[in-house]
Amino acid sequence: MRVDKLRTNRCALVILFVSIVISGCDFPLTQNDLEALQARGEIVLITRNNSACYYEGPHGPVGFEYDLASAFADHLGVNLRVSIIEDEVDMIAALKAGQGDIIAPGVPFGSQSARLLSLGPGYLEVEQQVVGRRGGPEIQSKKALEAYTLWMTGSSARIEYLEELRRIYPGVSWQILTAYSAEDLLQMVWNRSLPLTVVESNIMSMNHHYYPELTVKLTLGQPRKLTWATDPRNRRLKQVIAKWFDRKGTREIIKGLIDHYYSHLESFDYVDLARYRRRIKVRLPKYRAYFEAAAQKYKLDWKLVAAQAYQESHWNPRAKSYTGVRGIMMLTRETAASMNLENRMDIEASIFAGTRYLARLHRLVGKSVPEPDRTLMALAAYNIGFGHLQDARLLARRLGKPENSWHGVRSVFPLLQQKKYYTTLEHRYARGNEAVMYVDRIRTYYKMLRQNVDVMASGSAAAEDPAILP
Repeated sequence: MRVDKLRTNRCALVILFVSIVISGCDFPLTQNDLEALQARGEIVLITRNNSACYYEGPHGPVGFEYDLASAFADHLGVNLRVSIIEDEVDMIAALKAGQGDIIAPGVPFGSQSARLLSLGPGYLEVEQQVVGRRGGPEIQSKKALEAYTLWMTGSSARIEYLEELRRIYPGVSWQILTAYSAEDLLQMVWNRSLPLTVVESNIMSMNHHYYPELTVKLTLGQPRKLTWATDPRNRRLKQVIAKWFDRKGTREIIKGLIDHYYSHLESFDYVDLARYRRRIKVRLPKYRAYFEAAAQKYKLDWKLVAAQAYQESHWNPRAKSYTGVRGIMMLTRETAASMNLENRMDIEASIFAGTRYLARLHRLVGKSVPEPDRTLMALAAYNIGFGHLQDARLLARRLGKPENSWHGVRSVFPLLQQKKYYTTLEHRYARGNEAVMYVDRIRTYYKMLRQNVDVMASGSAAAEDPAILP
């Protein structure tokens, strides 16, 4: 582990602050900064590559901060370009050097950083949370923290609070791991490599369903809101950001993004499985003929397609997400267009398009991958994107794991969330745990469907076919 001392980060901020103050007179105020931005036709967002900010999804860039900035760029009538910078000090330096227009770090700014920046309106409330694993350290008070080291990533706001806490409890200590992301540290606590970490509540919320054994031991300080930051010299940009956040339409955008990114996934337990069994009897018969016809045309198992459709939409043809994915197969507008699908609400056409898309991914995986591994990889690509699947296969090969085996690729998918690995790959960060969970659920739904489908209702012997998935 690379462990940087606290004073290193503090010195960097101080040096940056002093250099800007000393040279401030050399920077002329830009009276028409907004006009200059619009003239060049793009706005540059400085942010992090993680689940809370920005990452490459199966159909293009996504992430809370990315989607919010995209909406703002549309408002200005310019393109959005993303600059990935992980360290807060480096973010500020890049902004001051004119290499970006907005910083959206996904964490609050500390007071030292705030002095160098113009902060916009707050839009998402987060807390600093001490996270451990069930059966691990019991933390019932702040004083109990003196018995443990808090492992965390660098954050000026978090460090300032801990410094204040240490004045009351001198034994409080922490270590900053710059080579790891907050998601890495959550996984390390989960696998018992670390006892405790401190992360923002938005990061914990987005990852908790991957690691249900993790628990919030303590909340530090008062909730604070995330903000964008701009260069103080760019006064017009600051003004237009403030006005944009004050619009009713923007508040609705933020509410939709919060619902989309931070609403918890439905629990996958007895209640969910019992609901699925009921829907096999009640909902599936309405669409079964479409699944059978589409699967026959594209040479897939109709029960696999039906199981995948249930994972996507719970067989709800009106399903839609905030990001525009919709229909019984939950296709994006771009994927639907590539499949010549004009109306994603058309149930039959949507099922045929989704099945055709899965069949295309199956072909792309290639004959070098045996079954059922080929089908499992195609399902993962449907969820996470073919580029990320190829990254995972490359990573498996690097780590000496079989790249043509689902077992080998499955084992490295979670590593696509770890900074150590995704920075070496073409498509960078991906929610690899989600892809694994996605495939696992479809396998369970497929197995249950084979057991529960009423073969006599259709006069078919399909249930006698060999299962394509274990």
